[in-house]
Amino acid sequence: MHLRVRDYIFSLIALGFIVLTTSLGFWQLRRLAQRRAQNAKVIARLAQPPVPVRELTRDSAAFHYRRVLLNGVYDYAHEIRITDRIRNGSPGVNIITPLRIAGTDTAVLVNRGWVYSPDGVTVDLSRWREPDSVNATGYARPLFKPFPGSAALAGRPDAFRWVDVTAVRSRIPYPVYPMVIVLEGNPASHAQVPPRIPPPPLDEGPHRSYAIQWFSFAVVAAAGTFFFLRSAPTRSRNTSNRT
Repeated sequence: MHLRVRDYIFSLIALGFIVLTTSLGFWQLRRLAQRRAQNAKVIARLAQPPVPVRELTRDSAAFHYRRVLLNGVYDYAHEIRITDRIRNGSPGVNIITPLRIAGTDTAVLVNRGWVYSPDGVTVDLSRWREPDSVNATGYARPLFKPFPGSAALAGRPDAFRWVDVTAVRSRIPYPVYPMVIVLEGNPASHAQVPPRIPPPPLDEGPHRSYAIQWFSFAVVAAAGTFFFLRSAPTRSRNTSNRT
């Protein structure tokens, strides 16, 4: 088979594309396996009986999604809102209220739920106050910095883009655990109880379809290259005849 220089160049480019798309396909399969493993871990932790929050380890990887028992009193004077939280396509805020743990001088931040806010910031938190005493369950989430910049909103001391433990501790006059407890359930007995935040969906995401897509690109590129090289002698003869 007689190949011209441009045929070799095209083949090398096609080979590089095939290697790249195949690698991306296997990468998506690895992401799928990781997601399945994470889902299995979350399911197992949510299925465990709840433990008192004081018994949780300080290791964020170990307590993530661990169910806990909450027993204490809300401190509404120091609660904050997490802005720009979307629920079913509507803007709103998450209400984070410190809970003074019974028998200790330490509090834990409790995500009591989501409420609607037209601008994703402004809401009257006083209308969402539940009974002060708490005996409930929830699951733990670690605190981390998801975006660059400051968590606090300028001019709004109780509004944050995310829960920043350092910023929160600076406005709360007692120790705070480095975590957030998301309340479970969705009680409807009181109008002032905000809708609770459900656990994240434990689906497999788009990784399988992305993997199939990348492998399809690789197959198409391989088939196209094969037929291109197979037709090289014919194209070479036609070029020679024209000259």
